[in-house]
Amino acid sequence: MKVLGIETSCDETAAAVYDGERGLLSHALYSQVPLHAVYGGVVPELASRDHVKKLLPLVQQALSEAKIEADQLDGVAYTAGPGLVGALLVGASVARSLAFAWGKPAVGVHHLEGHLLAPMLETAAPEFPFLALLVSGGHTLLAEVRGLGDYQIIGASLDDAAGEAFDKTAKMLGLPYPGGPALAKLAESGQPGGFDFPRPMLDRPGLDFSFSGLKTAVVVAIRGRQLDEQARADVAYEFQQAVVETLVAKCARAAKQTGLKTLVVAGGVGANRRLRAELQALGEKRGLRVLYPRPEFCTDNAAMIAYAGYRRLVAGEHDDLKIRATARWPLDTLRMPAAV
Repeated sequence: MKVLGIETSCDETAAAVYDGERGLLSHALYSQVPLHAVYGGVVPELASRDHVKKLLPLVQQALSEAKIEADQLDGVAYTAGPGLVGALLVGASVARSLAFAWGKPAVGVHHLEGHLLAPMLETAAPEFPFLALLVSGGHTLLAEVRGLGDYQIIGASLDDAAGEAFDKTAKMLGLPYPGGPALAKLAESGQPGGFDFPRPMLDRPGLDFSFSGLKTAVVVAIRGRQLDEQARADVAYEFQQAVVETLVAKCARAAKQTGLKTLVVAGGVGANRRLRAELQALGEKRGLRVLYPRPEFCTDNAAMIAYAGYRRLVAGEHDDLKIRATARWPLDTLRMPAAV
């Protein structure tokens, strides 16, 4: 089965083709970062309009790179939520219209399910069940992934997600958008000991996260100070270390609680090199197998949507003619397809 995947949940426009026999055949992506950088963040209306301009050419590019024609496809998958509703509607409308015109089934995919299944695109793919840390700009959660559509959330952020805290702290330090990668780069030249930031919620049991207090601690630490370049780097270093140590400690707790021996790390913050190094050390210490998607599949992409859609279409699931776009869609409301 060959599936076209479409992703337009926020500020990346993407299309990909996945083949159940040969794997990923193509993936094409256009980032809107330059468009939004002048505003210091994503402008939803501009994002939607840019998706309208870029999506169909990217679909054609994905088909061309996959060396297939539309009539060779067996289905179309698209991100139905969560995300910016205007951006989602662009992808949903195009995907549903193409599927109707081509006489193919369509299926709306949960964006976070795509992230959780993204490591399945790699050669060293995990087997169910596994523990997952999903950490991005909009979400930070720990989940037991037992199978397709069978996800039990065991820990989640009570306020700011880790990626959101990265972006907001980067803005305080005068770094350009997108702030997370810029802060991580600045932290490479930082030195320990200059600032002391809390490790949120590690002094109490449980697997939930809270990063708003850490962000406030940064505000208090730099308020009224003239920071030179080294001081800014030191703030970035200590902030990043606080986030990383918190995420790693919660992963260690979750692995002990669940007894699972495979940890999958997904989402944009999963590309952070410091986090990867610390989690790898945890894996070696605790006997955990730690897996990631390749860096380009940590951030939003259509390859993961094509794969998740493939899995659901193979199981016999598909949508009716209704166009689906849901800004808020709790992951734990998903269900396993009947045929799984």
